[in-house]
Amino acid sequence: MSGLDVTVRGITLPPEELSWRFSRSTGPGGQSVNTTDSRVELSFDLEGSAALPPVYRERALRALAGRLSDGVLTVTASETRSQLRNREAAAERMSALLTEATAAAAAHQANPCRARAPPGRQAPHRTNQAPAPRPDGRVAGARAPFHENQSFCARFARV
Repeated sequence: MSGLDVTVRGITLPPEELSWRFSRSTGPGGQSVNTTDSRVELSFDLEGSAALPPVYRERALRALAGRLSDGVLTVTASETRSQLRNREAAAERMSALLTEATAAAAAHQANPCRARAPPGRQAPHRTNQAPAPRPDGRVAGARAPFHENQSFCARFARV
């Protein structure tokens, strides 16, 4: 297995299904800048591929819908001045992207912070009714009328 293989969940994509394109890289490079085609674009026709099983292909098409152009996935690499290293980086990116996209959807997990009723007991039913009044006649959570809150009013009283 070379550094240019694209492997997805143990399946190596055949080189015939990969399309490599090279161009001049932008950015610093010294004397060799704009003289070598070191920027790499690696494309893979995900929609038309026969290498991936249908379940993986469907998952990837759903997960990567925003990145596809006519069913084709393209990644680029231009970090180094070496075309070979950029090819290896593009193949690695393509592998990682497809491996992540073909993962099964995670099962919904319950929020562990949410209170649960013990087994055999039902959780209390919540309603939109107002809380019951206290013995002194006040309602829990209610604020006193503005004029009854003397400490608050005292701060704004004119002297």
